[in-house]
Amino acid sequence: MPDSARIQSLLRRGVAAIVGILLAVALLTALVLAGFYLLLRALTLALIPVWGEPAALAVTGAVCLVLVVGIFWLLIRPGRAASKRSDHSGKEGASPVSQLRKLIRENPLESAMTAFALGVVEQSDPRLRSLLLQGGMVLMKEAESGSSEAEGGDVNVKT
Repeated sequence: MPDSARIQSLLRRGVAAIVGILLAVALLTALVLAGFYLLLRALTLALIPVWGEPAALAVTGAVCLVLVVGIFWLLIRPGRAASKRSDHSGKEGASPVSQLRKLIRENPLESAMTAFALGVVEQSDPRLRSLLLQGGMVLMKEAESGSSEAEGGDVNVKT
């Protein structure tokens, strides 16, 4: 059994590592933001003699807006690899993995509940794990059939 001095030493090292990482991230963020500010200020100062102060500030603001819009566009647009995979999956037939991904996309709440329950009991009994997997699949199939009944207009409520 490990002694308490060794555990305390490991805890201190862990805390020091976490604090060091947080300080490094804060410093890096501050440097990037300060550098970006200085570049924009230099652009403004370079344009003032050419176009005057209002036009220089307008150009600098437009550059900032274009950068922000460009970043959001890159974050929002769909990836190319995902669209290629979906085209190929329709032609070749659905693999079990793609069927499972589709099932998870269609039933996110049931999938999350099943994943949470599996995470809680993962290290314990493998029989319980397989039972939870089967139960999660049944929940998703029931939700899927319930949504098709709701679309048809005939909904049976079980109490």
